[in-house]
Amino acid sequence: MPVTPFHFGLGAALKAVAPRHVSFLSFAAVNVFIDIESFYNLMNARFPVHAFFHTYLGAPLMAGFTILLFLLARWCASKFYLPNTYRWQQLSLLQVSVGALLGALSHVVFDSIMHADIQPLHPFSNENILHEAIPLLYLHLLCVLIGVLGLIGVYVRQADQV
Repeated sequence: MPVTPFHFGLGAALKAVAPRHVSFLSFAAVNVFIDIESFYNLMNARFPVHAFFHTYLGAPLMAGFTILLFLLARWCASKFYLPNTYRWQQLSLLQVSVGALLGALSHVVFDSIMHADIQPLHPFSNENILHEAIPLLYLHLLCVLIGVLGLIGVYVRQADQV
């Protein structure tokens, strides 16, 4: 995706469908963390821009990092005051783990369709069979549609709880 937030729509949809099992915060966080590598590579003219963390080997490692960061933040919150924005301190380890793993893996899938430089199966293969599997316009529209449906779903769920 040319802009990381395009990835967030699926996270909103998953949160709407399975709120007790998926953390949108960890889904979004892992997507940002994965794209830090691409930003660094782009700014330093390194190729491929989408490297290790855009593989099915690297993305789960970044999900693990996200989960560990959450555990560290929760430990810090038990010792010191940390704002509980979006009630992140009430998230279960399961919610954070599922959100981070789904976020990381879907990131690789979406970017594999979008970007020619990704080798998602590296180091086992340099092939990217998903590249341009669907036209980019359709990919972008799909991401926006999923995001809109996800936001509607989250809104409806929250309205039901009031």
